[in-house]
Amino acid sequence: MPGLEVLYTYAAGSISCPQDAVVCFVHWEIINSGYKCLGSGDEPRSGDKKSELLPADWSSSKELYTLRYQSLDDKTRLLVKAITVDNTLIFNALDPGSDQVSDLTVTISDHVDADHLQTYDSVFKDAAALTEKVQTQLLPSAPAPKAQPASRKAERKSRRDTEEEHQDRHPLRVGPSQPLGARQPHWADPMAPFASGRADLDPFGGGGGGMIVDPLRAGFPRPGFDPSGGLPGVLPPGAVPPGARFDPFGPAGRNRPGPDPDHMPPPGYDDMFM
Repeated sequence: MPGLEVLYTYAAGSISCPQDAVVCFVHWEIINSGYKCLGSGDEPRSGDKKSELLPADWSSSKELYTLRYQSLDDKTRLLVKAITVDNTLIFNALDPGSDQVSDLTVTISDHVDADHLQTYDSVFKDAAALTEKVQTQLLPSAPAPKAQPASRKAERKSRRDTEEEHQDRHPLRVGPSQPLGARQPHWADPMAPFASGRADLDPFGGGGGGMIVDPLRAGFPRPGFDPSGGLPGVLPPGAVPPGARFDPFGPAGRNRPGPDPDHMPPPGYDDMFM
């Protein structure tokens, strides 16, 4: 970590136990996060000044460490305390301005080699994990920026869009809110071949085409009138389902096939001239 070696070498005379090394490491992480150290102790002193270094008496007590910090923009202060409990150091950081509190527990032996306290290259173990713990658990996160209020014009537009979306999703509305002439039905293609008998095979499928063969659904092209196309001034497009049995208004095309007199004769009827 850039700068930590210089700091550790400077403070080596005050480092006499593993917890001293941990406090030195955490101190440098706080400095790298945009703070400067003001001094030790709970209360400000007349000679306080911002510094990246540790104060002269920072390790006078091996049971309790107390350090004060201030951000580079002077907007945030931190009171950091570290308490030694067996093989752990419990850090506590307090922002007096907002009363925001954060804490971190460090197992000393996981990150410091007690046999190499005076050798910087060998003293720290798993430094990356300790850095992550300090950044995510001890240092308070910056407050989220407040959302800017929307203008009245934007609010009206948002409200209008919401109302239109609600109308289009109304359970009793068929399709989107469009003019009737421009609306296209979503019925299945009635000209699909072999459609007859489909409803008998799958009565719950919702499709048409039972045992009664509809000549308009037999798979052959239909000459002449298409009722789903609409009649100008009479019926708009989409008013009649495609393939519906529908008697059009007036002449709707040439060569229209007439009715078949032999279509569906009554039972026992075998002579059309009787």
